[in-house]
Amino acid sequence: MATKSAEFFPQEIIRKKRDGSALSDAEIRFMVAGLTDNSISEGQIAAFAMAVFFQGMTMDERVSLTRAMVQSGQVMDWKKADLGRPVVDKHSTGGVGDKVSLMLAPIVAACGGAVPMISGRGLGHTGGTLDKLDSVPGYNTAPNPELLTKTMKQIGCAIIGQTADLAPADKRFYAIRDVTATVESIPLITASILSKKLAAGLDALVMDVKFGSGAFKEDYGEAQELARSIVTVANGAGLRTSALLTDMNEVLGRTAGNSIEVRETVDFLMGRSADPRLLKVVLALAAEMLVIAGIADEATAPHAVQGALASGTAAEKFAQMIAALGGPNDLMTNMEKHLPLAPIRHDVISPKRGIIGSMNVREMGVAVMELGGGRHKASDPIDYGVGLADIAGLGAKLGPRTPVATIFARSEEDARRVEKRILKAITLVDEAQRPAPPVRSRLTKEDL
Repeated sequence: MATKSAEFFPQEIIRKKRDGSALSDAEIRFMVAGLTDNSISEGQIAAFAMAVFFQGMTMDERVSLTRAMVQSGQVMDWKKADLGRPVVDKHSTGGVGDKVSLMLAPIVAACGGAVPMISGRGLGHTGGTLDKLDSVPGYNTAPNPELLTKTMKQIGCAIIGQTADLAPADKRFYAIRDVTATVESIPLITASILSKKLAAGLDALVMDVKFGSGAFKEDYGEAQELARSIVTVANGAGLRTSALLTDMNEVLGRTAGNSIEVRETVDFLMGRSADPRLLKVVLALAAEMLVIAGIADEATAPHAVQGALASGTAAEKFAQMIAALGGPNDLMTNMEKHLPLAPIRHDVISPKRGIIGSMNVREMGVAVMELGGGRHKASDPIDYGVGLADIAGLGAKLGPRTPVATIFARSEEDARRVEKRILKAITLVDEAQRPAPPVRSRLTKEDL
């Protein structure tokens, strides 16, 4: 990080960006240094974020911002650990029922990759991977460096949270953006995501950029713009990165919640059940991770992924990771004991027959929040046992024996209240539409 110089004044940099000019690398590094050591005020950072929100940033500016935020803290060096595997990760822009990370880490580890997956908590209506893992008794999402390195060397994967030393500038910047209506800025989203991934010492990264009613970027064109920004900036900063754009116009998988999504993950890895759309997304992302990490080519990667699942090796890796990081040794065979669900089970029955033609997926995520499975503010506790199961997808025929979903709640009152929200979230039609592919497109460095 460059030393702050008297030639720079925060207000002049803010003015320059406000008026639509591109900032120099030195100016951006100055702002990030002040963001990190608190020498630039919250008001000035908020003004800077708003200026970027309205004026945008060139790709060169985005690369400079990302690099400066990486350098604001510790950068992991996996070469010292001598893992003997390429280090690769995946990041999702978030969705409802998105438990894909829980499946990908052990699958890719079973195929010869090293996956130090730094994940986050729930944001609004979207569930968080760390919240799901917190539902596993004893699991430690913040292991010390020695335990993390040991787990990576012995097992090949560890799903953990961001430490205070990784990209600390992002933590303060995001908190300010969150309360100043500047979260949606694509340049700032890009730098926020990639600063943490670059600080994790990766060799390669795959982005899962979601679009649709349950996604952060509902419009497909905006999701494409975000994917293009991330792939361009990541590769510009020296990190091999590609992106898949995936559909979030229906819940991913059959469950939404915390414990209940871990249960679906266990069933998936054990080969007991796999929702077809979820399976396609997992297979595509896992194969992409193997390709971009140089573990397999496009022809052999899908076979390697399917082999890891069919042989039980991926399930074994997941079980080993859970145990190594403090969870139970028998999660895979005794999940009902370790992942209890709320006592009230309530089927949501549509008052009329029909076929689900569309779904407001955001409302399904809010329904989980309303049950207590998400946060209204950062300090709120989470009820890991509540959630939705057997969620019907688009094209499902509803009737008295085919519920929209099954609610797990703490009280009948909670269940009835959430039932109304779920029924309002679906639209029935007489004829089913052709289902949209869950993976819409792929973007690589060569496509830019």
